[in-house]
Amino acid sequence: MGERMSSEAPQGEPITADGLAALEGELEELETVGRREIAERILAARELGDLSENADYHIAKEDQAHLETKIQRLRERQRNAQVVSADAGDAVFAFGRTAEVVDQATGKVHTWTIVGATEADLAQGRLSAQSPVGSALLGCAAGQSVVVQTPKGGRSYRVERLLG
Repeated sequence: MGERMSSEAPQGEPITADGLAALEGELEELETVGRREIAERILAARELGDLSENADYHIAKEDQAHLETKIQRLRERQRNAQVVSADAGDAVFAFGRTAEVVDQATGKVHTWTIVGATEADLAQGRLSAQSPVGSALLGCAAGQSVVVQTPKGGRSYRVERLLG
């Protein structure tokens, strides 16, 4: 089912099992509720009469095109998804694992989970494995520090402890 992330580039887009479930949930929502709402808007706008000067109709048709494009992109991501599962037995910060990481300049402790680029959300503690910080932290053991080059210079981070 899942594979561990290695230094080799994966065949598809690396994603956690939770990330894939969220993607599939969003796709289901758009394909059912989203399409139904757009169809209702188009029908209501058509009933208003002349379509050539009907702004509601043209806006709804444009929104329909955007919805279908989004659905196509999500289907593509779903096809390319490669679920990578974390091995909690590993003693290093790996894809799908969570750790407390200290910014050594500020002393601030971050709780980050390393995930695929499309499921990253720093506000939620999900750090992209492809980001400079995420890629630098991959493979670090508890107590290990790394320096990451940023536009403002080097930032030093230390993996404080692995959580899961």
